[in-house]
Amino acid sequence: MKLYLSADMEGISGIVDPTYINPGMENYERGRQLMTGDLNAVIEAALECGAEEIVVSDSHHTMNNILLEQLHPKAQLLCGTPRDFSMVQGLDSHFDAALFIGYHSRQGAPGVLSHTMTGVIRNMYINGQLVGEFGFNAIYAGLCGVPVCMVSGDDQIAAEAKQLIPQIQTAIVKKAVSRTAALCLSLEDSRAELRQKTKEALRNLSACAPLRTETPMQLTIEFAHTGEAEMAAIIPGSTYEPGTTRATCQVRDQYELYRTMRAMINLAATVPYV
Repeated sequence: MKLYLSADMEGISGIVDPTYINPGMENYERGRQLMTGDLNAVIEAALECGAEEIVVSDSHHTMNNILLEQLHPKAQLLCGTPRDFSMVQGLDSHFDAALFIGYHSRQGAPGVLSHTMTGVIRNMYINGQLVGEFGFNAIYAGLCGVPVCMVSGDDQIAAEAKQLIPQIQTAIVKKAVSRTAALCLSLEDSRAELRQKTKEALRNLSACAPLRTETPMQLTIEFAHTGEAEMAAIIPGSTYEPGTTRATCQVRDQYELYRTMRAMINLAATVPYV
C-alpha cells in the first residue's frame, strides 16, 4: 500500500494562532514539533496497517516546516517551494490513498485560522462548487484516481470534508472557539485519535471512492477587490466578470486547474490594496 500525506499546519494538534505557523514568531518552533508529532502518529498507524511506502508532503507556507530529523524513518519527505502542484505535488495514480493532515476550513467559514490559499482569495469555486483547500486538493486527488480517506484538524474542517466526501474519516484534535482559539485535546489523546482514525480509514479503504468531478472544469476565484480580479484575468482564456471581484477560466484537467489557480493568485497579489 502506497500512501500520500499532505500536511498543512493550521489544523495540527495544539495550534491556535499565527505565532505557531509563521517562521520567526515565538511559538513557531513549538508548531514544528507539534506538526512532526502528529505526522508520526499517522505514519505509525499506517505502517501497522501494512503501508509499504509513505510520502509526506510539507504543504504549509514555505513548505519547510517538518523536522526531518524527528520524522519517522520509514517516511519520505517532500519539502521546499516552488512546486507546480503545491500541496499535492507528486500525487498520482500510483498511490492507493491520500490523507490530509492538519488541514483547516475555507476562507469566510468558522474554524481555527480559516482561509483559502492566500489572503487575496475570498471564495473559490470549481464547477460552481464552493471549495477551500481541502476541496481543491481532494478534487485534484480524485481526478488522479486517488481517494482522500482521512483528514485531521478541528471540528469545522471535519464538517466541511464530510460535505464533500461523506465516507471520509475525520480525526478531530480540537474544537474551534474562535478563529484563533480552540479547545484542544491533550497530545496523548490527540495522537491516539490520529492513530485510530488512520487505522479505520485504511482498514475500510474500499468504502472511500475518489471524489468525482466533471471535466473540463470552470475555475472561478472571487478576489478581495476588482483590481486583483482584473489582473488575474489577463491569463489567456480567463475572463473578468464586470461589476464583481471574480475571474473565471476553463481548465482541461487537474494539472491545468492547479497551475491556473497559482498563476491567478500570484498575479492578483501584485496589485496593491490601496
